[in-house]
Amino acid sequence: MSRFTLTTYDWVPEFPRGLVRDLRVRWALEEAGLDYRVESVPFHERSEAHFAHQPFGQIPWLTDGELTIFETGAILLHLGERSPALMPADEGGRSDVIKWLFAALNSVEMASQTWLIFKFAEDTNVSPGRESLERFLQKRLQHMDTVLADRQWLAGSFSIADIAMSDVLRTADRFDALADFPACRAYAGRAMERPAFRKAHADQLAHFAAADAKMRKREAQAAAAPSMRLPSQV
Repeated sequence: MSRFTLTTYDWVPEFPRGLVRDLRVRWALEEAGLDYRVESVPFHERSEAHFAHQPFGQIPWLTDGELTIFETGAILLHLGERSPALMPADEGGRSDVIKWLFAALNSVEMASQTWLIFKFAEDTNVSPGRESLERFLQKRLQHMDTVLADRQWLAGSFSIADIAMSDVLRTADRFDALADFPACRAYAGRAMERPAFRKAHADQLAHFAAADAKMRKREAQAAAAPSMRLPSQV
């Protein structure tokens, strides 16, 4: 039986596929070569059991023995502490990885997340608030472009910090946010070329595609089933 269980949604709409955050956990598990299995919870409803594992009703969460960990940053840190492939053991290297992990989530993703909500919603209205968000994101990306101009990975060797940061950047680049930041775009591209990312990405897409197939099968069975009629209608 697998030591780790990753829980994600059973289905999501088309547009966020390949971006749902269980991808970061899948990627880390694949990089470390850790055995895991995937379980699902319904996308359209939240049970008490769901909230018991994830108090905001989101996904993913990771089960490791008696432990249940939610929030992707916390999960990545948990896995990093269990594999030298994800985080070095020496104090300096570990500190560098943790700093950049938090930077990815608190400094860069925090700037990109609200901006992305406008983009996903196809909100074309130009407002002072939106312009301010765009300027804020541009400043953060400019800082990252300077950092990444002379390094392959954030903390020396590839780590959980790169999983978080590159995923934040590639998500923003879905709407060309990195067009003026070549070092950021090249860095995200290097990360996406890694076999572990490719497998994690393909597995997530396959997971949701399988849900589509099950849905279509149920719909076909329902359409093919004889209609229920009362005896008086026969």
